Amino acid sequence: MRWIFSGCAILALAACDPPVPDSAAGVGFDNENFRTSPPAGFEPVIPSAQAVSSESLATPSTPNAPITEAADGREVVNASPSNPAPLQLENAGISDENDFDAVGSRRSIEDDAKRRAEIAGQYQVVEATKLPTRAGASGPNIVEFAIRHTNAVGNPIYQRFGLNTVARFDRNCRKYPSADEAQTDFLARGGPQKDRLGLDPDGDGYACSWNPTPFRNLAGN
Repeated sequence: MRWIFSGCAILALAACDPPVPDSAAGVGFDNENFRTSPPAGFEPVIPSAQAVSSESLATPSTPNAPITEAADGREVVNASPSNPAPLQLENAGISDENDFDAVGSRRSIEDDAKRRAEIAGQYQVVEATKLPTRAGASGPNIVEFAIRHTNAVGNPIYQRFGLNTVARFDRNCRKYPSADEAQTDFLARGGPQKDRLGLDPDGDGYACSWNPTPFRNLAGN
């Protein structure tokens, strides 16, 4: 019985609740009846012509003077559509030597020819001479050795004997910072006739792949 009474109460409340109307129906410009037959007394609001200003958004204070002077003396171009674009009449960054008008007004073609002749007269040609003697220097001179010995690189002219020559060559040559220093020490130890450290296994007279060609080319020039 309790369930029956509860169901009857719910049905009674539902019957008493009024239906929710469609608040959007018939309201607004999307209503077909409103567009064809507007209600009586409805007048659309249209702004008058006086309410719209025809004044330009940005006009200079003096229309006939687009360029005014600022407080620090600089010229200021007023931003306005009626003002023409400013023209840069001269390039202040160009140097006097690059200004053809400035140079041409004080120097002629004859003056340029005379100036080039004066510069050419200052050239000095240095004649090649013999290599100077190093004062106070001790030890072999690899430059002099390269010029006096004309043997080509890789051409064996000295006899070499020994075992494991490749490994000995690699190990001992790595001890020198450069091939020039290796050649200097090689000559100081009796080279090229003698090779106590195995620096010249092919017997061409040049230690640790030292190349005398650059020194010979300089002497030839």
